[in-house]
Amino acid sequence: MHIANRMSRLGTETAFEVLAKARALEAQGKNIIHLEIGEPDFDTPKNIIEAAKNALDKGFTHYGPSAGLLDVREAIAKTVMAERPGFTCTADEVVVTPGGKPIMFFLILSTVDEGDEVIYPNPGFPIYESMINFVGGKAVPLQLKEEKDFRFDINDLKKLITKKTRLLIINSPQNPTGGILTKEDIEEIAKLAIEHDFIVLSDEIYSKIVYDDFKPYSILQIPGMKERTVLLDGFSKTFAMTGWRLGFGVMPAEMAKLVSKLQTNATSCTSSFTQEAGKEALLGDQSAVDAMVKEFKIRRDAIVDGLNKIPGFHCLKPKGSFYVMPNISGTGMTSQKMADFLLNEAGVACLSGTAFGKYGEGFIRFSYANSLENIKEALRRIEEAVKKLPKA
Repeated sequence: MHIANRMSRLGTETAFEVLAKARALEAQGKNIIHLEIGEPDFDTPKNIIEAAKNALDKGFTHYGPSAGLLDVREAIAKTVMAERPGFTCTADEVVVTPGGKPIMFFLILSTVDEGDEVIYPNPGFPIYESMINFVGGKAVPLQLKEEKDFRFDINDLKKLITKKTRLLIINSPQNPTGGILTKEDIEEIAKLAIEHDFIVLSDEIYSKIVYDDFKPYSILQIPGMKERTVLLDGFSKTFAMTGWRLGFGVMPAEMAKLVSKLQTNATSCTSSFTQEAGKEALLGDQSAVDAMVKEFKIRRDAIVDGLNKIPGFHCLKPKGSFYVMPNISGTGMTSQKMADFLLNEAGVACLSGTAFGKYGEGFIRFSYANSLENIKEALRRIEEAVKKLPKA
């Protein structure tokens, strides 16, 4: 069977590969603590589940519009505006998709020609680079720096912008580091986008998972950016709905038409009853979300404090998401060797920093979307395992 050349440019998510390795070890009888997968360990709130059940009973089992059900898009528009003061949008500027990834894929397909340059955060979500390469664009990594709390230097961004720059991807709060761009950062990005006439994909999937009274700021709130920004958001992280496959994008109406057309060709539409559940998630009781974020903060503090007690480890305290990315260069091991060592010797599954790009070398990533009890046990195991390493 002939395989198209473009398939050689398609990447993957290492988290699922590590999960498979961990499951294989578990099948052999080894106990593994899973800190590799970016998935809340909480169940979907009951009011959301009930909304899905009711939708099924009411017959929401048929095709819907490619862009999404109108009342759901209206609910999304209402919520996005409430959370981003100064920004306005309508249902015509919303597209509902099966998860958040289609928004980034469809946007890149719609806007990036072969040879166009796309600047993306590195270390960053690996699918950004994968999709840029797949469509024939040039992936241009923008380094996130530990000394800047895993933000990037605006001067570094300026140096990467060329006449071929078509798109900039930003992600705040960020996977894998938990870093957050400041309002000042975002204002500078907006100036550059307007000056150099490029599009911004703002991935804000973790915008509600923030700590210490931090208030996220969206580039959509800046005048002149609505016309050149696509917001990516969704339900997987905030509402513990990873398996429901429900995300959305907010964008100029003309772009929404193009993205909807791609959805028509790719998936037809998003499941109707899951959209009804999503509407309840946005408009219904938020107490479960608040409780989840409160618990994540407790876990964050525990894992950061614990990692900083381990020789050779240095870990910043993230302001958002549910990840930490400790610097392990003090151990003398590469990122991949450390990740493999912790899986095989300590029974703790994590990801190499290089799974998120070349600038991830020297780091590993843990997801603290696991119980506090398991996190404390993982820290104990890691500390014991690291003691056995020869001193760097």
